[in-house]
Amino acid sequence: MQNANITIPKAITKGEELVIITRREYDNLRMPETSKKEKRVKECELSKAQKEALRQARLNMAKGNFLTLDELKQKLGSTN
Repeated sequence: MQNANITIPKAITKGEELVIITRREYDNLRMPETSKKEKRVKECELSKAQKEALRQARLNMAKGNFLTLDELKQKLGSTN
């Protein structure tokens, strides 16, 4: 294996130590196997009314007939 020097500006590290790990190790730290299983969403059967509501929502979305988050906040009178 060939040695290489990499200079990382102090502004990026802000005085902190850096650690180099493989992508697999990084992914496992971010989401261990146990939490991967917990984040799965179970599928369910939709009722006829739910399917129709979803179909209508998709049609409206395709037509551009929806509110942005800012528009919704404004209509609801949100101050945040």
